[in-house]
Amino acid sequence: MISKLQLLRNVGTFDSVNSGANIPLARLTVIYAENARGKTTLGAILRSLASGDPTPIIERHRLSAEHPPHIVLEFDSDPQTIIFENSAWNHKFSNIVIFDDVFVDQNVCSGLSNEAGHRQNLHEWILGAAGVQLEQMLKKFVSKIEVHISELRSKANAIPVGELHGFSVDAFCVLPSRPDIDMEIQATERQLQAAREQETIRNTPLFDTLSLPGIDLIAIEGLLRSNLATVDAAAVTRIQSHLAELGEGSEIWVGEGMEFVTRISTDTGPPICPFCAQDLIGSPLIDHYRAYFSDEYNNLKREISEVLRDFNQTHRGEVGAAFERSVRVMGERTQIWGRFFDIPSLSIDTAAIAQDWQAARESIDALLTAKQSAPLEQIRLTDEVRTAVTKFEAHRVVLTGLNSQLVQANLEIPVVKEQAVEGNPALIQIDLEQRRAVKARHSPSISGLCEAYLAEKEAKAQTEQLRDAARVDLDQYRTSVFPGYQTSINEYLRRFNAGFRVTKMDPTNTRGGSACTYSAIIDNESVQISGGEPSAGMPSFRNTLSSGDRNTLALAFFFASLDQDPDMATKIVVIDDPITSLDQHRSLTTVQETRRLADKTEQVIVMSHSKAFLCPIWEGADRTLRSALQITRNGDASTLSAWNVNDDIITEHDRRHALLREYAANGGPNNREVAVAIRPLLEAYLRVVCPKEFPPETLLGPFRDLCRQRVGSTDEIMNAGAVQELQDLTEYANKFHHDANAAWETEIINDGELRDFVLRALAFTSPLPHVGHL
Repeated sequence: MISKLQLLRNVGTFDSVNSGANIPLARLTVIYAENARGKTTLGAILRSLASGDPTPIIERHRLSAEHPPHIVLEFDSDPQTIIFENSAWNHKFSNIVIFDDVFVDQNVCSGLSNEAGHRQNLHEWILGAAGVQLEQMLKKFVSKIEVHISELRSKANAIPVGELHGFSVDAFCVLPSRPDIDMEIQATERQLQAAREQETIRNTPLFDTLSLPGIDLIAIEGLLRSNLATVDAAAVTRIQSHLAELGEGSEIWVGEGMEFVTRISTDTGPPICPFCAQDLIGSPLIDHYRAYFSDEYNNLKREISEVLRDFNQTHRGEVGAAFERSVRVMGERTQIWGRFFDIPSLSIDTAAIAQDWQAARESIDALLTAKQSAPLEQIRLTDEVRTAVTKFEAHRVVLTGLNSQLVQANLEIPVVKEQAVEGNPALIQIDLEQRRAVKARHSPSISGLCEAYLAEKEAKAQTEQLRDAARVDLDQYRTSVFPGYQTSINEYLRRFNAGFRVTKMDPTNTRGGSACTYSAIIDNESVQISGGEPSAGMPSFRNTLSSGDRNTLALAFFFASLDQDPDMATKIVVIDDPITSLDQHRSLTTVQETRRLADKTEQVIVMSHSKAFLCPIWEGADRTLRSALQITRNGDASTLSAWNVNDDIITEHDRRHALLREYAANGGPNNREVAVAIRPLLEAYLRVVCPKEFPPETLLGPFRDLCRQRVGSTDEIMNAGAVQELQDLTEYANKFHHDANAAWETEIINDGELRDFVLRALAFTSPLPHVGHL
């Protein structure tokens, strides 16, 4: 409980006020102040203390003050002095609730308007601390989700659009990795290419195998070393020695000559020389020649010639040209088929092959030609010839492996042809983009971006789960709170004798936050208190509730929320001028409810510019639990002082009665004032005891005459003695009344006479049986 306002410095109308340190505040404290003296400033100070927000105080920094606001409060429940200094409180008291214009403006209406902000604030007010905590938790998660959304947008934008390949970011980031994706992309690209080039594929043949004629070096070497087995070695040596003497080509010349020897000789006669026709029987060489140049010899010569001819035919230039053409065709087909499936590198160095081929061919040709010239001469293969043939044969070995690859490639071509016929380029393109997206998703430069996005998305999903759970908790809490709150509001509206009630008071969720919607039932018509401008001519908050109704509704909201608050007993309730625009009945109800509130809370502080409102609160309160102070002018500033409420509770009638009693008992110098007071005393008394016959503005003379007429009747007002006494008192009192005596101010007063009429007036205004109504 706030026990003292020790210091109010440099804030609002308070310059440097420490007089409050000597004025203790009680459980029920009433504070009177004229308008513009500082009530609103006190409300702002306490609102700042409740929220911890220094703004309400800083906004009221006294304009003429050099230093910032400085406030010191004392709480009897806290040994620590509560100080506002350097734009901050050293402690916060969230159990302070305030009803004032700010409450109405924030939670009910601003002037004639009820906006979304009012309904949102009212929603929080209805929920109370526990509900607000649930709502704050929900708002925290909602705000966090907004941050997640912003982060997701940022992380999504970090992923290059070109890498998405038509996928959304969400779909792209969850694409699973595929270890063989490069091969799949290549295969799909080839399928797409095949589908687009169906005519080319249809018209392109399979690969032809490449071949080079071989060189049977073993057979050639055997031929080069061959001779005649039927001729002994001595004869061969002698013939070859003779032929050597004859010179180059002699062997062929002699061999051909032997054919003529055979042709001109007879079977019975001797052999004859084809040159000189001499008998050759005595020739020592003729028999050797016959053996040497026999059929075996001719066969050998023929074999050599055939081998040489076949060799040159097999290795002729046209064969090489055809080979080069085959290599070129193979390269062209490789360029085509290589777009659709893997083909090993088929690079062939035709120049090297031609060079090595020519060297081998020329080497063998030379040897065979030499053998043909000397069929019986054994010719040895040189290392150069062997090397040339070996290099050439190496090319043939390479071609053998290459042909195997071409055969394997030819197995793929029918598949490509089939795919080309059946392929749909559009569908294959989609498959290709999907595979490219998979590769891009798991590339080093993109993978980290996607993982960051997915992590943020997962964090958002977790926050959404927490938000949903918080929303369920809040909805359950609101379901339990709102019906009771509506019932309580309507009960207060009944007590205030309001001509309306509220219905359909429900919480609702909007983009701007949770809000409270409700309807007012006025003359059995429902008026929705919600967003949006009403249609012209339609009932609305603006045109159906008077200023008093709006203030009454705000009071009902405030009191009902306190009733629903489980921590009501710990609350410090501040009420600032709650009776604005209220009629007399509603003002009295507010007085009564305020007094009751003091019994249920820790402290109630009521501020008003109306003594007529504050005094009844004071009168009906427990004397031991009440205090009063006032804010008064001090130069051009304001100060605090104790307020003697009893002085303001006494009415004019009470003052006159006291004045007459004092004069009757003790006399006094103010006898003219006493004489003037007799007639108003009589009038005030009669209006209370005879309200029907003596209404306001009725004169004593006509009333006296009416009473005289009714003496002895059934509707007698007073008896004859009382009527006569009233006549006498009136006659004396009129001497001192301006209406009856123009010289009333100079009328001579006799003390004894005055005292007699004073005693008679006091006796007449006492409850006596001579008054018919008593």
